[in-house]
Amino acid sequence: MIRPIESPHGPAAAGGYSQAVSVAGATELLFISGQIPVDRSGAVPPDFATQCRQVWANVLAQVSEAGMTSTNLVKVTTFLADRSNADENRAIRSEVLGDHAPALTVVITGIFDEGWLLEIEAVAAR
Repeated sequence: MIRPIESPHGPAAAGGYSQAVSVAGATELLFISGQIPVDRSGAVPPDFATQCRQVWANVLAQVSEAGMTSTNLVKVTTFLADRSNADENRAIRSEVLGDHAPALTVVITGIFDEGWLLEIEAVAAR
């Protein structure tokens, strides 16, 4: 069973995530490597919004291949190349995940390829 944890002794989560997620009795854990904004042909979209949607499509492709859905995501780590994309990243994540709120970390950092504006790794459970 997957359930969000929100301690009254810490700050409330703001922005569509949970401060913690408990996974009890899981029969499978899926560790998803950093997904990049590249499609099957190797193309990299030029703008952040399209890259972000491509990365989420890649994450969800791995989740689906394991027989799971986005609601099985328990931890998501997003690496952004530029802080100026934070609000758009949050909006697209909300668009993709809806009301589902996994534990979440966003890191502003250099990305392996200068053309990539973000990378997302995740953990899913069922």
